[in-house]
Amino acid sequence: MALDKLTVLISAEQIQNRIRELGAKIDGDYPNPAEIVHLICILKGAYVFMADLSRAIKRPVIVDFMGISSYGKGKTSSGEVRVTKDLDTVIEGHHVIIVEDIVDSGVTLTYLLNLLDQRKPRSIKIAALLDKPERRLRPVTAAYAGFSIPDEFVVGYGLDYAEQYRSLPDVCVLSEG
Repeated sequence: MALDKLTVLISAEQIQNRIRELGAKIDGDYPNPAEIVHLICILKGAYVFMADLSRAIKRPVIVDFMGISSYGKGKTSSGEVRVTKDLDTVIEGHHVIIVEDIVDSGVTLTYLLNLLDQRKPRSIKIAALLDKPERRLRPVTAAYAGFSIPDEFVVGYGLDYAEQYRSLPDVCVLSEG
């Protein structure tokens, strides 16, 4: 790890400002407090974003977690998606917002959207901190997107490389040497 180079791409301040904007947009899109909004955090990378986003949303929400794996320990997706932790609550009839760290190829989110749609939610949208449109293999769009970024490998603010760098407050490009 000592040979890795980190370059700040998005500062902690920029992230927090954008999350406040996303929280306000979500509040505006779901004005009826009687309608349940169910936030589903995709582990592990989205946990920091989920914590901050859930606090930025002023209406009541239900929070749950799913584990989805398609990367293993490498820098590129294996293309094989599997659920490593399923939901603890029922989403039928609820508005669902999938909270993801990054929309990359779209393979994982396409799988997840199909899986969750079978559970009959009232609606499903995606909130993603980061979007890499250049890498898209499947047509997936985040209704709530924080930042569009170039095709660089990024870490920090929950995103990792081999379980390292998650605790960085900024989103950084990781490169060798």
